[in-house]
Amino acid sequence: MPLRGHTLAFDLDGTLVDTAPDLVRALNVCMQGSGLVPTRIEQVRAIIGQGARALIERAFSLGGITPTPDDVDKRLTHFLDDYAANIAQDSRVFDGVTGVLSALTNAGARLTICTNKAEVLTKKLLDAVELKQYFDAVVCPENVSAKKPDPAHLLRAIHPSSAAQAIMVGDSAADLQSARAANVPIILMSYGYSQPSATELGADIVLDHFNQIPDAVFTLLARKKP
Repeated sequence: MPLRGHTLAFDLDGTLVDTAPDLVRALNVCMQGSGLVPTRIEQVRAIIGQGARALIERAFSLGGITPTPDDVDKRLTHFLDDYAANIAQDSRVFDGVTGVLSALTNAGARLTICTNKAEVLTKKLLDAVELKQYFDAVVCPENVSAKKPDPAHLLRAIHPSSAAQAIMVGDSAADLQSARAANVPIILMSYGYSQPSATELGADIVLDHFNQIPDAVFTLLARKKP
């Protein structure tokens, strides 16, 4: 098969699954009683990949409030409880994902997840949106010494493949920085949560639709040939 021996490592939020609706819903639930107006997705979309604490701090900031660490911690517990309980209430797999993952697997590729999302939430989400079966490995921050953008995270996700046998697919600066440090080619999806936009980050290829990934993968592999 043409992709046998190659590993494709995928980011999760903003690449495979549009999780923003549930993250922002959980944010607004945890901020109830704060006196602030509900946060809209477009106000926090660019920082979704930075974790729940960053979302809570931004919600306070949008209301002109500087929270104490204790304020954030109290909201964080509520956020995580609600998000875990309703992790795929409104989240959806991006169009084309399941068909492409199946095609890549059939072509012999090994697929993995490389995400900064907590392991328990990652596995719960993959189960809920029925993507778990496509991946040989799921590598989260708990599984490595340092998370993205550290290259150790991506290198763990592509192991036992070498950098020359791997491609990263993501949507953010952290994905790009990790790939560059690991010397792994990087495809970024333009529809993700990045700020600045994926087109400004200097990826090897930027795509608008997941259906374009197979052609992009073969383009990158062709570039590697002597």
